[in-house]
Amino acid sequence: MLFFRDSDAISGKQARAYATISGRVEELFYAKSIDTTVEKNKVDVPILGKTKTPQRSAGWSGSGTLTIYYVTSLFRRLMIEYIKTGRDFWFDLQVVNEDPQSSAGKQTVILRNCNLDSVTIAKFDATTDDMLDEELPFTFDDVDMPDEFKTITGA
Repeated sequence: MLFFRDSDAISGKQARAYATISGRVEELFYAKSIDTTVEKNKVDVPILGKTKTPQRSAGWSGSGTLTIYYVTSLFRRLMIEYIKTGRDFWFDLQVVNEDPQSSAGKQTVILRNCNLDSVTIAKFDATTDDMLDEELPFTFDDVDMPDEFKTITGA
């Protein structure tokens, strides 16, 4: 019987993230976490003679939330430019998971044409000792995975 090796678990602390905005690459070393999802849009396909209504996929949507420490004005500046000019902005977001302890190797995911839903414009909290952070919810319309984890073998 094979067992999962604890050394193959991927530490999220070993990840790297980059945003490519207007051709400029910004290393997101101030990021705390990211969580992204692809959700399939399904439609009912009623079939004569069946009591169950089957469904089939008819598209997808991608969304996520990037949580960062409140230490950069980059995203506020982009949102203010949108407010003032009406020119929206899109960017690619690259996430690399590579834990040197794991035999799974490296996985790289690139989320294409990310568009922020909202941005914190100003913030403070005098009631906590926690460091300030902000959540940046966004959508994306394409995804690539140039590097995939290797198949792990177990022990």
